Amino acid sequence: MTNIVVVGGGAGGLELATKLGRKLGKKGKANITLVDRNRTHLWKPLLHEVATGSLDAGIDALSYRTHAAKQGFEFQLGEMQGIDREQRKLMLAPMMAEGQEVLPARQLDYDYLVIAIGSVSNDFNTPGVKQHCIFLDNPGRAELFHTRMLNRFLQFSQNDEAEKGGKVKVAIVGAGATGVELSAELYNAVDQMRAYGVPKVSAQCLEVTLVEAGPRILPALPERISGSAHSELTKMGVDVRTATRITEANEQGLMTADGELIEADLMVWAAGIKCPSFMQDLAGLESNRINQLVVKPSLQTSNDERIYAIGDCAACAMGEGWVPPRAQSAHQMASLVYKNLTKQLQNKPLQDFHYHDHGSLVSLSNYSTVGSLMGNLMRGSMKVEGQLARLIYLSLYRMHHIALHGYVKTGLMILVGRINQVLRPKMKLH
Repeated sequence: MTNIVVVGGGAGGLELATKLGRKLGKKGKANITLVDRNRTHLWKPLLHEVATGSLDAGIDALSYRTHAAKQGFEFQLGEMQGIDREQRKLMLAPMMAEGQEVLPARQLDYDYLVIAIGSVSNDFNTPGVKQHCIFLDNPGRAELFHTRMLNRFLQFSQNDEAEKGGKVKVAIVGAGATGVELSAELYNAVDQMRAYGVPKVSAQCLEVTLVEAGPRILPALPERISGSAHSELTKMGVDVRTATRITEANEQGLMTADGELIEADLMVWAAGIKCPSFMQDLAGLESNRINQLVVKPSLQTSNDERIYAIGDCAACAMGEGWVPPRAQSAHQMASLVYKNLTKQLQNKPLQDFHYHDHGSLVSLSNYSTVGSLMGNLMRGSMKVEGQLARLIYLSLYRMHHIALHGYVKTGLMILVGRINQVLRPKMKLH
């Protein structure tokens, strides 16, 4: 049978493998394989909640292997190392754990390959960032931030630093959705720590500095929404620094282009994206300056019709610009590649990708949600804030659930989630 391999189990990759498994895998029309270096899936927009402990990745993550068995595809644990386009083979690197080889290097045959490995943080070669800052690229890094934050607050409480006027200082570089949402979630998380076993701690003990090189935060949103979010963060106590460029990170904190040191106990870098370096020369496929694979309107790579790219790792032209690296882009791309692969198997003409911007929403934790809705639903755009925006924000996550599990199971999951909220603490403090 035809072998279709999807590399990367993020929002787009997992949704695509699930659809293909249901349509082709279960009916014995094709072998569908999903490859990912992690064993579980967590929706990337939730990583800021993992970082603060508001969400437990161990409970809320989805097992790839279990999901694959139910949806008609196979899961392979591994990391892409290269491609042999002539032989149509995907090379997987050896899997190591604690210095031991868990899985050897392997090769997977493919007839069609979909690359959906997402992106990583772009430090723009700023000195000291790799050594001193945490990138919220995956659940493991988010867990690392959470552990360091909790340890710092335990130390802060034990040493009675609050009585001496001290504060735990967190600096976040990049005021896109991740940076803004993390800033707000930190204040919510610290407010709850006192109730769950960390004494002498409150939001008054936290000092968050949000640094943005551009003229305003949330540049992807309309200016009025950006200003509203800026105002909300300032009310919480966030020190928002716009038009501030970071030139170095060190043990004491962040150094600005003006020579100021922003002191910090914990530093997060969320200032840009790129694809892994090996994508730049991947089997002769065309890539751009941030290592994204250049794709045609069909989402096939520019010089290989058997290889597709979707999500953050795809450079897809849109008018005079490019399709933005967002979860809704990956979702829409996955839907089109699903259609095009089924058409390709039947030797039918392929469809072109047309991105529909349905708006952007940013959660300011339990305090507020702001954003804009646009696209086919209305002419122009509509600004939304408060509880309505919060409900719509949560519905985006439910749409991802529906794509993976269907309507009935998603409804049951929501019910179970509500029960869990009552039965277990809201904060992960271990």
